Amino acid sequence: MEDQAKTLPNNQLQIELSAEVARGVYSNLAVISHSDSEFVVDFIQIISGTPKAEVRSRVIMSPQNMKRLLLAMVENVEKYERQHGEIRINEKDVILPPNFGGPVGIA
Repeated sequence: MEDQAKTLPNNQLQIELSAEVARGVYSNLAVISHSDSEFVVDFIQIISGTPKAEVRSRVIMSPQNMKRLLLAMVENVEKYERQHGEIRINEKDVILPPNFGGPVGIA
């Protein structure tokens, strides 16, 4: 892998996206928890009228990479809002998930 990185111009990273991953998964709730060494983001799909919600994907990141993701998300939301207007959130529609035994944030 080091040899490949040396041969790419300007240390560019080649990212591969398989067809399966490119399809993506739908999520309408994210539950975020953390320990002293990692953040865990569970992307959940809630279907109205059903008593259960399915975790569609889980991403585990270091605190440093989570901070980088946060900064990139803030930058992209700001760009989106400059182009399309403010994203409004209806507070009455926010669903609070149960606490899963650790610090939890909702996105």
